[in-house]
Amino acid sequence: MPRVGYVWIGAPGTDESTAGLRRGLEDRGYVLGRTLVLEERYANGNAKRVPDLIAELLALNVDVLATPGTLISRAAQRSTATVPIVLVQGDPVGAGLVASLAHPGGNVTGLSLLSLDYAAKWLELLKETTPNFRRVAALWTTDNPGFSRCAERARAPAQTLRSN
Repeated sequence: MPRVGYVWIGAPGTDESTAGLRRGLEDRGYVLGRTLVLEERYANGNAKRVPDLIAELLALNVDVLATPGTLISRAAQRSTATVPIVLVQGDPVGAGLVASLAHPGGNVTGLSLLSLDYAAKWLELLKETTPNFRRVAALWTTDNPGFSRCAERARAPAQTLRSN
């Protein structure tokens, strides 16, 4: 029976990715527990646990790792060069996870959310819903270069919105 390993940074039930993964597998005819095993692991907010959780899944000989986000995808990529990794990530090229969207290379593939393109739109929506706002702060982790690029992409639109 195929085994899919899944790691989430939070606690069980705190993300939509797990529900989406389950629905997608079921839509393709898999019956969880009967025709496919979904091995789920949760870091409960402790990012330092992620590599150990991935190692645990690899020890179970999962056939594929499903990884949402840069932190988990990077940890998986560092842990194995042979088990396929299917990620959902904002900018996998910019994060250095794949060579290109068309030809990812290695054992990593998946879905790009291209969240960098949303940076300006988020500001526009904020201006529409809160027309008198004066300042916007962005907090991000340096562990994810995608966040830095997203903040950089938002600078020019932020200046434009401020002058309107």
